[in-house]
Amino acid sequence: MNIVNIKDTSGKLYYIGGVVRDELLGRESFDIDITYVGNAIEYCAKFGEVIRVNPDFGTIRVNVCGREVDFASTRAEVYDRKGHLPRITKIGCGLKEDVLRRDFTVNALAKSITTGEIIDYTGGLDDLKNKTLRVLHDGSFIDDPTRIIRGLKFSVRFGFELDEHTKKLQDEYLSAVNYDMCYKRVKKELMETFNLNSQEAFERFIRDGIYKLVTEKKVVLPVVNIEELIKKYPVQNVWLVYAGVLRDLSRLELTRQEKKILDDFAVLENSRMNNDFEIYRAFENAEQESILLYAILKDKDRACRYLDNLRNIKIQTNGEDLQKLGIKPSPEYKKIFDAILTAKLANPQMTGADEINIVKNYLNS
Repeated sequence: MNIVNIKDTSGKLYYIGGVVRDELLGRESFDIDITYVGNAIEYCAKFGEVIRVNPDFGTIRVNVCGREVDFASTRAEVYDRKGHLPRITKIGCGLKEDVLRRDFTVNALAKSITTGEIIDYTGGLDDLKNKTLRVLHDGSFIDDPTRIIRGLKFSVRFGFELDEHTKKLQDEYLSAVNYDMCYKRVKKELMETFNLNSQEAFERFIRDGIYKLVTEKKVVLPVVNIEELIKKYPVQNVWLVYAGVLRDLSRLELTRQEKKILDDFAVLENSRMNNDFEIYRAFENAEQESILLYAILKDKDRACRYLDNLRNIKIQTNGEDLQKLGIKPSPEYKKIFDAILTAKLANPQMTGADEINIVKNYLNS
């Protein structure tokens, strides 16, 4: 596997982690991690134009034959504060010490760029064959609880299952979650997992109690199949439609757009929708993710009626048309437009001329 054109005879450069796992599974890999046993910044700068250097983490980005490649130094680290980012204790440690800080055995495999030899210190090759996810030590989830979400993601992507002891460790952690953790990492893993748009992943997320990493409030699995709903009505923020079902995302740092989606849903949830006009007005300015949350948590039929039948209905008459009829701008405009919309929702085939007749009848009445 010569993914990048690097000619090196040091025997100290290795593909590591997901790229090795994916090759052995016969899958395309999008993330390429290359590790140098030693100080990568000092050694790997010779491979091309240096783009970026991070001395604290011992990483360097180099333009190799027109391609940006990240090189990392082997490093050792400790979790002084469980659930948060680790502290690096050594840069340039041995390869075995470096791989032992990783999440699962199948992600702790290394492959020599020089010889092509697979290095397996943790039994990852057997776990790949057996489709098993196994942590490297009993404190793995305590150190980094996001590994629980990552395990769910890998399980769904590859059809793997947690080994019995790893499942026991996961259940023990979820029974007494330490909420003092890095929620930026939690959000990242939620996004990657739920953006797979997998109903299976979400059902396991709820049934296995993984949602407890996000909220202490009890969550019940909705009856609506979210995966099918999103396939029918695609949205940009797929992950938030799933995560929004938890209702309590107060621990996550959300963008302004993400907050708007949840705020729109909160308004929708308490809106009166007894007829097509009220349904239309409630949904017309809401984000589509908000409408899907309404479908999942409140009323699927109303939401789908809007998305399938009502949202493309638009009136043609505008304020300029009303002025031509001698109607001066005033709050009366809203009543007139509402009257037109009510009629058009009942008869979407109405023409612009039909709308003007409604205005005239409205004035006469």
